[in-house]
Amino acid sequence: MLKLKTTFFGSAMLLCFSFVAKAQTPISGFYPQKNSFTIAMSYSNKSYDKFYRGATLTDTNPANLGEISSSIVSVYGEYGINNWLSAIASFPYISVKSGEGNVDPVHQKSKVSGIQDLSLFLKARLFEKNFDDGGKFSFGGSTGISFPLSNYEGNGILSVGNKATAIDGLVVAQYTTNFNLFAELQSGYSIRSNSDFTIPNALLYSVKLGYYNEWIYAHAKLGIQDATSGYDIGSAEFGANGGPLALSQTEVDYTNFSFDVYVPVFKHNFGFSAGYGFNLDGRNFGNERGFSLGLVYKN
Repeated sequence: MLKLKTTFFGSAMLLCFSFVAKAQTPISGFYPQKNSFTIAMSYSNKSYDKFYRGATLTDTNPANLGEISSSIVSVYGEYGINNWLSAIASFPYISVKSGEGNVDPVHQKSKVSGIQDLSLFLKARLFEKNFDDGGKFSFGGSTGISFPLSNYEGNGILSVGNKATAIDGLVVAQYTTNFNLFAELQSGYSIRSNSDFTIPNALLYSVKLGYYNEWIYAHAKLGIQDATSGYDIGSAEFGANGGPLALSQTEVDYTNFSFDVYVPVFKHNFGFSAGYGFNLDGRNFGNERGFSLGLVYKN
């Protein structure tokens, strides 16, 4: 049962990162066993027909693009270097299109697709305490880098990403009860850079509540990004710095909620995940909602 708690469910739950918005990282408060390996593939579909211009939610998207939808195929892998340290790699292929068929003012295309960014992380458990009542508390940290894998355009409304190199640092705390209910808190900072233009850094937060047993894993998650600077779309600064060409320099904030379920099959070597999420609030961000489906294999 110990291996089930620390590796199988811990790895499977990380499928859900592909659904979440741009800045979230594939990190959780579970830690795999030494030499264990997980590989996962997931498909996500997101869409939005309303957009936050600054902090104001409007009924249309920029440039009259209609409903904007994204299809995302993500690949994720995690390897347990030892019982307290693991390495994680992930990358998505993204296709973004305008429902109206109108062209992006930067791309001059109504549909854009390509491989986005490769993310590489190390995650370490720094402290763990077991309580007499069967509960457990753990505290860990993670650092990683993400960088573009293709020469995509980072400024368009329909861009697959912002074409930034990001260095992230996070801490994660998790408490698990003796009946497998757990609560998890994450906090981190993301430093973004691009050789052509400034991309705002951001604070990252998440709160998660979940439960697992031998047959199912489920969690609810609140994810938050708070950019530390940037312009508002439609502001004088935005126009003075190029309008659509300054999209990557805007202040992008969001709060989203997601719910995810994982079910193991075939002696726990394979499993399926499903999730649904939606945006609660934002700034210079689409009011998106969507679903995800995933398949995981663990040795």
